[in-house]
Amino acid sequence: MLVGSTGLAESMSRYLIRRIENSPTIVFRPQTEIVTLEGGDHLNSVHWRNGQTGQTEQHKISHVFVMTGADPNTRCLDGCVALDAKGFIKTGPDHSPENLSAAGWPLSRQPYLLETSLPGVFAAGDVRGGSIKRIAYAVGKGSIAISFVHIKYSRNRKQMILHLRLRYSTTIRL
Repeated sequence: MLVGSTGLAESMSRYLIRRIENSPTIVFRPQTEIVTLEGGDHLNSVHWRNGQTGQTEQHKISHVFVMTGADPNTRCLDGCVALDAKGFIKTGPDHSPENLSAAGWPLSRQPYLLETSLPGVFAAGDVRGGSIKRIAYAVGKGSIAISFVHIKYSRNRKQMILHLRLRYSTTIRL
């Protein structure tokens, strides 16, 4: 496992780090980056360089999984919806009154739980500020966002609100 930083603690759960540390099949190489991928129709070898020593190694490897990090790719949304200092989308209670005022929030109610600073636009998953970066969490929040879309655009709003209150045990202010 090649990692560009000095460790995993800043970007990974402790239980996952322990599993990596305790696995006899994983060799952890901090401050190391891939510098060359070689092959024709398929990958044959990988070259990587240790950032501390500058030493480059070549290994016969036919598969590589790349995780590029948890930086949001939201630059195109800047000015459309409120973003936090790291570029994640602010939703629901993450909005300050100043945020909403600057965004021109036109409604008397506060944004719904997953609603952005643009009324009727919802965000879920890793791109949302304060989210837990796990697939099950993203799927769950996505299903809640869909429920809010139904509230927003449903003809029978009272029935949808009752459904959400029963299903998610939450108070929904309109």
